[in-house]
Amino acid sequence: MSDQQPEGVRLQKALSGAGVASRRASENLIVAGRVRVNGSVITELGTRIDPDVDLVDVDGQAVQLDVSKRYVVLNKPTGVVSTMRDDQDRRDLREFTREWPERLYNVGRLDTDTSGLLVLTNDGELANVLAHPRFGVTKVYIAKVTGAVSAQTVARLTRGIDLDDGPIQADKARVLDSSRGSSLVELTLHSGRNRIVRRMMAEVGHPVVELVRRQFGPLNLGTLASGATRELDKVERGALLTLARESREMKETE
Repeated sequence: MSDQQPEGVRLQKALSGAGVASRRASENLIVAGRVRVNGSVITELGTRIDPDVDLVDVDGQAVQLDVSKRYVVLNKPTGVVSTMRDDQDRRDLREFTREWPERLYNVGRLDTDTSGLLVLTNDGELANVLAHPRFGVTKVYIAKVTGAVSAQTVARLTRGIDLDDGPIQADKARVLDSSRGSSLVELTLHSGRNRIVRRMMAEVGHPVVELVRRQFGPLNLGTLASGATRELDKVERGALLTLARESREMKETE
């Protein structure tokens, strides 16, 4: 008889360790056919996986098996550059990551004079996927602009305008408020081009006065105060990892 231990971790133990559910509840999820490993439904309770390699999802939502990975949302204030070390001695992101033991990095960037949602993580692969322009992660911005924005201007933003680096159109656009010589405009974009919202609004005659990013993919800024951070909850982590996996799969099939 061999004394060799079976390789890997039992699937229900991995799910429990990841905080999905208790061991018994995880077994019920498996038997019910709600768990997939590497895209295949698994219903056998004896199944073992390698948490470092295998991709697991429950009800279509990715599960974070590697508990060493950290995912944090920052409400970046204006005046802060989106880098971990600025060579011009400006305020950078280090002051918002000191409480975390891991070395965190930002997913993409926000302009120095733009505030709002920025993701910080030590998951380099996820950061590279989500920040890459080709995957077009959806972002929602609220822009305070000069002047009263008309319905015709909103239609023009969604229909498309020409900029120096090519045409661009908003996925969605709407006026939230218009008073005292300015307007609040909500823009939904999947473009990652530099200063794109400011350039779009300037092109249609309404320069941006203030700009905040409220959403990034499935993540919402909510009531997070300026300069504050918080870890993603289980649902948010699952949504973010699912988005990253779908983007990666899309790249592999091209």
